[in-house]
Amino acid sequence: MSFPKPLRAVVTGAGSGLGRALALDLAGRGASLIVSDINPVSAEQTAEQARAMGAQAEVIPCDVTDRDAVFALVEETDKRLGGVDFIANNAGVAVGGPFEEISIEDWRWAVDINLWGVVYGCQAAIQKMRPQGRGYIVNVASAAGLIAPPAMSAYNVTKAGVVSLSETLFAEYRSQGIRVTAVCPTFFRTNIIESGRGATSEKEDAQVIRWMERSKVQAADVAKAAIDAVRDGKLYVQPMRDGRVAWRLKRTSPQRFYESLSKAHEKFLEKRSKR
Repeated sequence: MSFPKPLRAVVTGAGSGLGRALALDLAGRGASLIVSDINPVSAEQTAEQARAMGAQAEVIPCDVTDRDAVFALVEETDKRLGGVDFIANNAGVAVGGPFEEISIEDWRWAVDINLWGVVYGCQAAIQKMRPQGRGYIVNVASAAGLIAPPAMSAYNVTKAGVVSLSETLFAEYRSQGIRVTAVCPTFFRTNIIESGRGATSEKEDAQVIRWMERSKVQAADVAKAAIDAVRDGKLYVQPMRDGRVAWRLKRTSPQRFYESLSKAHEKFLEKRSKR
């Protein structure tokens, strides 16, 4: 199965990490690109790399918390590229720490970017894709949206919302030629911890960064898996084995799974209290 040509694509949060990897993977497949990020400098760096690969790539800065800005981004993509075939709703942030210590401001920040940004992107893109009878939507969620580990409440809720939205749209628009994929990775190298908020300690952040660095599956691998999956009409992408195993265990015995998570979290808290 292959993408239509030309493939006209827009990627949010494309200035670094997975967003950049998605843009460059699409460039390697011959797509014409709109590279979007709240930071126009980093977006331009991604676009330059895509152009070096021979792709058409233009930059449109966008704050995905602004519905009008997201709709304008998709509208401008349509004008510049002559249509919209593919959107990757990738822009996202991290919020971690104990539930009672996460501020409402940080909750709103996470929901506005991680969930509302994806809702706006899907709404805007589907308006363009339905009339042409085809389209591809990649929504970047997380394994956290499937298994909901402790001390990640705000992040888990937003990513679970992205998974649920993707599942709904997959069923609702499949007959109209629109394919929707939810990407659910675990740890890989990104800048999400450095830009994150919440109530985590430096040691906890450092541990997460170590897990990211050790992963055998990195951003380019996740991007390829995601783009292959939406091309082939697959709903879920779980590039990492640990994520697949955890989700399987949860579905097999949900309460036992969360009892095990609770015990592991208790041990973690005990260790932290002794430091």
